[in-house]
Amino acid sequence: MKKHNISQVKDEAKWMLKYAKHYWGAILLYCVLGVLATVMGLAGSVMSKYLIDIVTGYDTKAIGWVVSLMIAMGMGNIVLNAITSRATVLISTKVYNEIQAEIYDRVMEADWESLYEYRSGDLINRLTGDVKTVSDSVISWFPSLITKGAQFLGALVIILYYDPTMAVIALLSAPVSVLMSRVILSKMRKYSQELRKASSEVITYQEDSFQNIQTIKCFGIVDFFEKGMRNVQQKYKDLMMDYNKMSITATSLLSFTGMLVSYGCLGWGVYRLWKGAIIFGTLTLFIQLANSLSSSFSSLISLVPQAVSATTSAGRIMSVSEIKPEPVIEEETAQKIKENSSKGLEIRIENIDFTYKGGEKVLSNVNLLAKSGNIVAIVGPSGEGKTTIMRIILGLINPQSGKSVMRDNLGNECALSAATREMFSYVPQGNTIFADTIAKNMRMVKNDATDKEIIVALKTACAYDFVKKLPEGINTIIGENGQGLSEGQAQRISIARAVLRDAPVILLDEATSALDVDTEEKVLKNIIKKDSKKICIVTTHRPSVLDICERVYRINKTNFEEIKK
Repeated sequence: MKKHNISQVKDEAKWMLKYAKHYWGAILLYCVLGVLATVMGLAGSVMSKYLIDIVTGYDTKAIGWVVSLMIAMGMGNIVLNAITSRATVLISTKVYNEIQAEIYDRVMEADWESLYEYRSGDLINRLTGDVKTVSDSVISWFPSLITKGAQFLGALVIILYYDPTMAVIALLSAPVSVLMSRVILSKMRKYSQELRKASSEVITYQEDSFQNIQTIKCFGIVDFFEKGMRNVQQKYKDLMMDYNKMSITATSLLSFTGMLVSYGCLGWGVYRLWKGAIIFGTLTLFIQLANSLSSSFSSLISLVPQAVSATTSAGRIMSVSEIKPEPVIEEETAQKIKENSSKGLEIRIENIDFTYKGGEKVLSNVNLLAKSGNIVAIVGPSGEGKTTIMRIILGLINPQSGKSVMRDNLGNECALSAATREMFSYVPQGNTIFADTIAKNMRMVKNDATDKEIIVALKTACAYDFVKKLPEGINTIIGENGQGLSEGQAQRISIARAVLRDAPVILLDEATSALDVDTEEKVLKNIIKKDSKKICIVTTHRPSVLDICERVYRINKTNFEEIKK
């Protein structure tokens, strides 16, 4: 492997070791249980020698204790395997949950722009497939090394005791195995990385298709997407077959070498038996231990590709865990402003410029003011930066110049960031309804909300008239992305959820686009009427709402101007 790959593998192994340290007790237990099972297996092989010696007439005095020991060893192995299997599932699941929860938290708390390079399907694959590979390896890899090492050494010692020449013959496959592992190691890592990437592409394609299945059907392009699915599957298949070809070649060579060694051991044993140097029981022992020696060595070699696969998955998880978290600044000041919010707030944006990573400038010299009791509108063509302004207000992204702040009437001021976000209710573009009951969708923002509070919020958003007619009212289950509701109904439930949150600022990003003009105006008036100190900022294409706004801003090709004061 190249030097930089070796360095990467070391870093990934250290990262995995961090989790292994949490479970050193369990890992030690596995090692002890594995060694005990190995000792019992080897002892069983020795007992079988004596049993054969007994039945062939060489020693008939000890048949009782030999049979008893063989049964005890067999039963002991069954019990140890059962305990180990149970403990393995328990601990590996704990590790899986621990890593998955940690990475999930990192993603949820990550800087919003830093997530651009990841597709959601790829993130899901890393959180499931890669975490599973790592969690299994964290618990099993080191105990397997110890157990198979003990089996190898134990078998070697016993063979050396009875016949050193047999031990030399049994070890003839070792140089070939070591050489093969060195040759294919770098190729295995490359294939492992490409396979994980291809797997992510398949999952991402499926997720994108299911999320947009309505659009796909309406455009009549189901065949196009079905063909696309076959293409990403074919790519994964081709990689898997290439990897399988390499694996088969290496395995076949190792198996052929092992077969020659086994025949060599058998031939030497038969020769020694023919010469009268050993008896039938010893020959049986030789054959068993030679197979044990060969299989344990092969198992030790197989730990190398397992390590490659695990460290590859660890590297994919690490890249997600290293995404920088979003900045949370001026928390104490933000808390003071929240406590004083009932006395009045203002949001002030001054001279900001913003450009997305790798893109063109979206906003230039933007100035905006919104005060308690105001409805503020931002109008302009689609794609000109209205949603970007909303993201800046929510602290999801930070302008490259200028400032965006929140201020209370006592003079406390802090930058808009994750620390101020709890003072906002937000209704984004598109459908944001989850597959659950209407009540649970509402309680996502206020988990202790009563049914009465939910109904009041629905009435404010002009949604209760249709909700009360549903089979179970607010407890009616709705499908993913609001399936079963019209676009306008889904929008009104989303607005009601934002109203229920009862934050001092509500942001509506094209959130009334599916409502008729009268309903749109009524909803906005209801929001301010419910709380006269609330700030409501709306992005819209429609001029109908402008008459009820205190301030109106227009954006066009990065230019931003106030057209109503």
